[in-house]
Amino acid sequence: MERLKTKTAIITGGTKGIGKGIAKIFALEGANVVIVGQDKMIGQKAADEISKIAKRKVLYCKVNITRSADLQSAVDTTVKTFGNIDILCCNAGIYPSSPLETMTENEWDLVNSVNLKGTFLTLKTCLPIMKRNIYGKVVLTSSITGPITGYPGWAHYGATKAGMLGFMRTSALELAKYNITINAVLPGNIYTEALKDLGDDYIRTMEKSIPLKKLGTIEDIGYAALFLSTDESKFITGQSIVVDGGQILPESLEAIL
Repeated sequence: MERLKTKTAIITGGTKGIGKGIAKIFALEGANVVIVGQDKMIGQKAADEISKIAKRKVLYCKVNITRSADLQSAVDTTVKTFGNIDILCCNAGIYPSSPLETMTENEWDLVNSVNLKGTFLTLKTCLPIMKRNIYGKVVLTSSITGPITGYPGWAHYGATKAGMLGFMRTSALELAKYNITINAVLPGNIYTEALKDLGDDYIRTMEKSIPLKKLGTIEDIGYAALFLSTDESKFITGQSIVVDGGQILPESLEAIL
């Protein structure tokens, strides 16, 4: 339908998993897409793959989102190549498992630096372009873990994902005067490369805990992000959409028919 025709989108963590799914859907919808990630080989391969599918140029930029200089370089390259930045998807994040008792200060700081500081720096770097144009769509990839649920080993991850929603609400108030909206997608269990690595037993267990009896796909998240990136959502800001197949609804497994 090309709902994003003439729009330019930057997607952090867009080289694999959910971010790659968002990038593919955006490109198919007519957007100029820039994907950001740290591994150059994986990133360029993803850009080439999406370009082939969507039959349009997809740009890859090597970026560490905890470094302002890296982000500024990506913004400059995006504007030089496509002329603008209309959409920002802050999707990059890490989730190493570490029990609270043995979690180190460095582990805590790393997850907070990437997931929270990275979100802040990415938006801050793109803001001048959006502010200049009096237009912008910002979509954060949070999670059900943290804002709604918990999971052993992810205290640091859950804290950052809940923190992203606090950041979002205040940002929505500050950005509204520039016609910039900011919203979040909260994925449940989505079938990605990382989830696949957890094994078939884990996947089957998770499927049983989801009322729809299946894991979500990266496209499920991509379409939610698409809605929040189009003018169909122009009167929505500071809100979150849970995409989890109903996972957070049952009180117990006995409630799932």
